[in-house]
Amino acid sequence: MANVEKRKFGSLNSEVSVVGFGGASVSGEGGGYGFGAISEDNAVALLREAKEAGINLFDTAPIYGFGTSEVRMGKAFKSCREDVFLVSKSGVYFDPKAAKPAVRIDNSPEIAKSMLETSLKRLQTDYIDLYLVHWPDPKTDIRKTMEVLSQAKEEGKIKAVGLCNTSVSDIKAASEVMNIDVVQSPFNLWDRKAEKELFSSLREKSIGFMAYGTFDQGMLTGKIKPDQKFDQHDLRAAKRWQKTPKEKKFAAIEVLKDMVGADVQPMVSLALSAVLDSDVTSTALCGVRNVKQLHSTLEALAARPDRELVQSAVSKACAIVDAV
Repeated sequence: MANVEKRKFGSLNSEVSVVGFGGASVSGEGGGYGFGAISEDNAVALLREAKEAGINLFDTAPIYGFGTSEVRMGKAFKSCREDVFLVSKSGVYFDPKAAKPAVRIDNSPEIAKSMLETSLKRLQTDYIDLYLVHWPDPKTDIRKTMEVLSQAKEEGKIKAVGLCNTSVSDIKAASEVMNIDVVQSPFNLWDRKAEKELFSSLREKSIGFMAYGTFDQGMLTGKIKPDQKFDQHDLRAAKRWQKTPKEKKFAAIEVLKDMVGADVQPMVSLALSAVLDSDVTSTALCGVRNVKQLHSTLEALAARPDRELVQSAVSKACAIVDAV
């Protein structure tokens, strides 16, 4: 196993690799949230290769391929379950029996309990190391959801509990029922909202933090072009993503390339550093699609630029992207 840096995960008695595996990348043609076709054999091989390369945290969710990502992680790690830290989520609900599942945000106690049981089956495990509430649900008091997860923790079905895409007020409310161990939110070189709104509270409460969107769906690698074409199973092929204004991001990318070079590796190193230089971050989720990308990401991790350059890059990129 390679020597990938590990960090303490908040107050948990666990250390996790600073690069975590983002499971949407292996959701294949399953639908839901994913990044394009990949065969089950290739997905399982990639997951196992990531483990052998030193990554120990693997993040998934039911919506990734409508269960496909969880199923593939279950197959990849059934024989080495104790060697990996599995993360999954509840609340983005769909009927798995439907031909074209309708998706809704639902944190009701009944759905939380049902989704957990289904995820355990897909992952072929008796427990999930970290179970997150995926998105806030204005129809459900978060404390009701926490009551279900507290019971599941007592039963040993989950080891730790967290909130994803959350707020300080939701963390406070959820903490009335049980300790929140980890928070997951978007955080990258030009999206610093979590830093402004959450980090102070996370430090105070010793809550672990896992960042997603490290490469902003590939934008921060510098590889995506304005006229890029994507696999029909890739969420970036959808009209919603295609029509999202990205001109400022492309302009910022050119500035960043002037700072570190146009090659992919220094751009990836910069993107990783912008997340991992924070004392709050334990792991940065990265969605790699093949073995070459996996090892290229880990090579970039080992060649991170100095903090002064990173801070300058963050400042310049944010000024461009946030400009009115």
